[in-house]
Amino acid sequence: MDMRKRTGPESQGNRLTALGEPILSTVCVYIVFALMGAGAGWLVDFLADWLVTLPWAPLQGPAELATSIPSPALPVAGSVAGLALGLVAQHEQLVIRLSDDRVVLTYKGREQEFPHDAIATVFRDGKQLVLLGHDGGELARQECSLDTDRVADAFTEHGHTWADADPHKNEFRRWVPNTPGLPPGANAILKARQESLEKKGPSDDDVRELREELARLGVVVRDEKRRQYWRTFREASPAAE
Repeated sequence: MDMRKRTGPESQGNRLTALGEPILSTVCVYIVFALMGAGAGWLVDFLADWLVTLPWAPLQGPAELATSIPSPALPVAGSVAGLALGLVAQHEQLVIRLSDDRVVLTYKGREQEFPHDAIATVFRDGKQLVLLGHDGGELARQECSLDTDRVADAFTEHGHTWADADPHKNEFRRWVPNTPGLPPGANAILKARQESLEKKGPSDDDVRELREELARLGVVVRDEKRRQYWRTFREASPAAE
């Protein structure tokens, strides 16, 4: 397995590196959402004008209400709604801040902070960024749309070890109810997490919180197509600051 680590004078000091979506990409997101919103507003206006000419058509009340609104208002309102959606999308992008003594991950307004020395290995697992502790437990696992080479270079420049794949990948086993070999209580948590995973998807807050509960029991869990795979590690990882 290929691992990279840069040491020497360039990793000394207390330099700061911030990683987020490029400004151009962010601007494009806002423009696209604003245009989509304006288009939706224009379409509603057009359909409302058409529906009121058809006495037999449904939704006459809402159509008449829409036609009573001045023409530019609906596209403008749609643009504002689109910008709001763009803001939500931006809020859900991972931001990484690195210095030579710590790493801070910000996602959906939630910050996780880790001392440099607590992080053993960093790698990308599909669309997720993973930080491993020295005991083999996962300190963090977050959705990350940033360019992999850009992220890898930033971590190695600050003295972290970057792996091209999970060094514990072959240790994972698929979870099924009442799986033997798990710590007491882990099967119940995995069952509850499986239900949330199937109903709400992997990005749901309950799914994330139950992952953290498993980590306290010394269990690492990863998801593939709403299936859970698990492994154990020596002891529960310390909580993020």
